[in-house]
Amino acid sequence: MTEFSVRPETTQAAVEAALGDKIKRISIDLGELKVLVSTQDYHAAALALRDAPGCQFEQLIDLCGVDYSDYKAGAYEGPRYCVVSQLLSVSLNQRVRLKVFAPDDGMPMVASVNDIWNSANWFEREAFDLFGIVFDGHTDLRRILTDYGFIGHPFRKDFPTTGHVEMRYDAEQKRVVYQPVTIETREITPRIIREDNYGGLQ
Repeated sequence: MTEFSVRPETTQAAVEAALGDKIKRISIDLGELKVLVSTQDYHAAALALRDAPGCQFEQLIDLCGVDYSDYKAGAYEGPRYCVVSQLLSVSLNQRVRLKVFAPDDGMPMVASVNDIWNSANWFEREAFDLFGIVFDGHTDLRRILTDYGFIGHPFRKDFPTTGHVEMRYDAEQKRVVYQPVTIETREITPRIIREDNYGGLQ
């Protein structure tokens, strides 16, 4: 009979046994287990976490991209982009956070885990759309949140804030149209209201 555990120490022991030297860093923070693996071991580690006895993480609850460029007020040194997966074992009632850094900041790429957990499909598309992280092996990697002609990746903050075109649906043409826009930067000054006897003060 498999041990039923909500203790992160028990989960840590099972994860260490399953992943072995694939683990770069493992820790328990605020009662949650975090595991960091290298890019080349990421897919194999994910597969082991799903199938290994004592792990059995059948569900991928969430997957997201993280940009570390402003981490520690810009004092962080290391790869810029990270992929974080939240895994759940329903059968053993335990969780783990799996992290992997993309080695190339210019072209961040990690393996897709969509063939391991189907729920990764939209999550990986979202991380691709917003951060530009490419998931190698994903069969349908395309934008999911930004519009068709958007250039860049919003969470990188590397696109022009003033914009050049807007997209809207034209009811007369019965299709989506693009039209040029001009957005002028303006200085917003808050309106200050001064009242006599404000707050009951004389």
